[in-house]
Amino acid sequence: MNFAFNFGDTNVSLSITAVIVAGWTGRNPDAVQHHIDELAELGIAPPSQVPLFYRVSDGLLTQSGEIEVLGEATSGEVEPLLIRSNGKTYFGLASDHTDRDLEAFSVAASKQACAKPMASELWDFDAIKGHLDQIMLSCWMESDGAEVLYQEGTLANIRPLAELCSAAELGEGSAMLCGTLGAIGGVRPARKYRMTVTDPVLGKTMKLSYAVSTLPIVS
Repeated sequence: MNFAFNFGDTNVSLSITAVIVAGWTGRNPDAVQHHIDELAELGIAPPSQVPLFYRVSDGLLTQSGEIEVLGEATSGEVEPLLIRSNGKTYFGLASDHTDRDLEAFSVAASKQACAKPMASELWDFDAIKGHLDQIMLSCWMESDGAEVLYQEGTLANIRPLAELCSAAELGEGSAMLCGTLGAIGGVRPARKYRMTVTDPVLGKTMKLSYAVSTLPIVS
């Protein structure tokens, strides 16, 4: 799949042929266990190892402002995105939107069930890798008609991204969603999401917003 991105003052077109969703990537073991516990409340079995790298179709990536999902039991997760293309590593923002009902049956299958929205902007990974731990991820969701904070924290809560790249053997033409933060108030669905990643050192913010349209489950 080819995607166009804003990259500084220019536009780049990148070909992505492989997509990885990294799971259980928290740097703090207690935070990882918290995420495992909150998903266990939904009937989801714990991972076989930490971290795990799930392969999904490159066709799931989207820059659309709306995705369609089956049923009412899906939810998004704000995540850093890494793309390797043309010998360069790019940093972006994405949502690992996941089917929570299917997750109770198979995490790998649940990752494949929903589109993965991503921002239309990228940053140069080399320009930020020296201060990654200061970069802030935030996610707001629409709940009962009001926007509420759903996730927030710095990349210091996620394993070093270079370490994840090495472990996943991220190659040319590959993209990886690098894991998320605990949900404030528990994992739950929403109709709209607004996500940001903010670099306080370089003074810039990347944004991602999307809506969720649900399709009926017909039996």
